[in-house]
Amino acid sequence: MNKLLSSVLCAIALSSFAAAAPTTGNSSSVLLSSATFSSTTSLVSTPGSTVTPTTVSTAPPASQTVPLASDDPNFIAWNVTTTEDVQPIRGSLGAKILGPQNLPIDQQNPDLLAPPTTDAGTVPNVKWPFSLSHNRIQTGGWARQQNVQQLPIATSMAGVNMRLEAGAIRELHWHQTAEWAYVLKGTTQITSVDQLGRNYVANVGPGDLWYFPPGIPHSLQGTSDLDEGTEFLLIFPDGNFSDDDTFLLTDWLAHVPKEVLAKNFQTSISAFNEVPAEQLYIFPGAPPNTTVPPQDPQGQVPQPFSFAFSQVKPTQYSGGTAKIADTTNFPIAQDIAVAEVTVEPGAMRELHWHPTQDEWGFFLEGSARVTVFAAEGNAQTFDFEPGDISFTPRSFGHYVENIGNTTLKFLEIFNTPVFQDVSLAQWLALTPPILVKEHLGLSDETIASLNKTKQVVVGPRA
Repeated sequence: MNKLLSSVLCAIALSSFAAAAPTTGNSSSVLLSSATFSSTTSLVSTPGSTVTPTTVSTAPPASQTVPLASDDPNFIAWNVTTTEDVQPIRGSLGAKILGPQNLPIDQQNPDLLAPPTTDAGTVPNVKWPFSLSHNRIQTGGWARQQNVQQLPIATSMAGVNMRLEAGAIRELHWHQTAEWAYVLKGTTQITSVDQLGRNYVANVGPGDLWYFPPGIPHSLQGTSDLDEGTEFLLIFPDGNFSDDDTFLLTDWLAHVPKEVLAKNFQTSISAFNEVPAEQLYIFPGAPPNTTVPPQDPQGQVPQPFSFAFSQVKPTQYSGGTAKIADTTNFPIAQDIAVAEVTVEPGAMRELHWHPTQDEWGFFLEGSARVTVFAAEGNAQTFDFEPGDISFTPRSFGHYVENIGNTTLKFLEIFNTPVFQDVSLAQWLALTPPILVKEHLGLSDETIASLNKTKQVVVGPRA
């Protein structure tokens, strides 16, 4: 009799629990397969209480929610030294080109012609070679630029590559935006006078920087330190910037009546008989022989317009080096920050992103591979050689891998006073381990090995 009573009570309790279960408009939504969800029901009773069931549920592992990522390492299909026929084929995918082929471009861009299978969706073009920019050649030098006309995604910054022979002058001028520079070779003499009449003269050598705030007049001249003169990279914090929009001294005076010039400078009209009728832009001159500025009753600018970045000791990492110049060590540069990075063969600039600012990149040496992650399943891989420009929008995840046999060297440039980045490895290392494990299925040992400090440049796998 007692056994029968117990069975009846159990049946009543179980039927009451089932009746109270929530339902939805689609009855199939509450039918959970044992392959995707497991539960166990037990009866728990305590003295003086009614018997009630409890249910313990276990969430499905990630592998039962979505497929696992491919084990294919997706190595680069070839490099610029490859002499064999290059084709849009990766494994069983793709087919040979039957029509015309621009072989040099295909050799430089294996991840465009035969992309890794991890690429997906659509990412705007983030690569521009200076070699494809129109060059403005003058007596004494040349200049070529990149702005949104060449690289539409690069709305926040533009670049100019300029060359001056020894003694050649980029004439006295100013801009509506700030001007930041990195000297590639040779030495450039810069001169300037600020809005309070304080002047500045300095020689800026290879790997060093200069910066002029918006509207501050200045000039650039190649010295004779190197027989060939100088070459440098200019960055402007506006993607619509054009070097043709520069305010030039000769261009202005050519469009001012000479009578007005005479009145302004309190001299005769004949004093301006040699004023050019149009802009000079770049023109030959005698190499400068001093860095001493003219005597100035107002004194010199309180913050130097140049910075000896080449003398900054880089931080050594397992796969290379990095050093930074921003307002923490170059205070005048309010609009531009830079990281100079080297990556040894087989190493990489770690997976990271920049939280608030776009990255304008310039490759100085070596060969690089970069995958840009743009969210919503969109990712694309690009390849870079010396002289190429990259542009990675803010918050886009990316890495830079050395795919050559020599040291990779490049610049990361930002329209910001202070350099910032977020390391993927550091983020995961400082997140509760169980969360990381549930997302990625990593072992406890792997999670424990994650580095809690930024690695910046990581070496090849041991």
